[in-house]
Formats: sequence, C-alpha cells, structure tokens
Amino acid sequence: MKLSSNYKKEGIPMDELNGLLLYLLGVNIIAFIMMGLDKQKAKKRQYRIPERTFWLLAIVGGALGAILGMQRYRHKTKHKTFVWGMPTLLLVNIASVVYLLYSI
Repeated sequence: MKLSSNYKKEGIPMDELNGLLLYLLGVNIIAFIMMGLDKQKAKKRQYRIPERTFWLLAIVGGALGAILGMQRYRHKTKHKTFVWGMPTLLLVNIASVVYLLYSI
C-alpha cells in the first residue's frame, strides 16, 4: 500500500514527518562528523571546534549523533559535562519529537 503525501497518521502529515526525519538525520550526521573532525584536530594540535558548537547541535536535535561520535572517536569522554549533558539533551530531544508528533 502506497501512502500519499497527504496521508495522516496520528495527526501529522507524511510530508512533515519526512521533513522532521530528514532534519534529525542531517543534524545527527553533522554532530557525529564534527566530533570526529575535532578529535583529528586535537591529535594534530590544530585549532579546535568550539564546545558550544557541539552543545548547539545537541540542543537542536543532534544529541544522538554527538553521543555516538563521542563513543566512536573516544572524544570528550572525560568531560563530565559531555558525559552527563549529552544524554540529558538526548532525552530532551526525544521528548520534543514525541511532543511534536502527538500535538500536531
């Protein structure tokens, strides 16, 4: 069964759902890649990506990508603010998505 672009499930149009999913995928990929780039820069003692950039990406929905990047690249794993803050923001991200899905 093919879903048309105006099909609604739980009140949210498929176009908006697809847009939300693409946005979240994109921001998480960016957060993941930037964590790897910052790790490379740290190894080479080059100019680093500011921590506020990672926080901003996490706040706007990229917490999962940041966490996966931290684990994959073993980066920022000794910073308690990242170890506790990123999972907290992930919960906020999840709650925000659930709210969006069920309030529209």
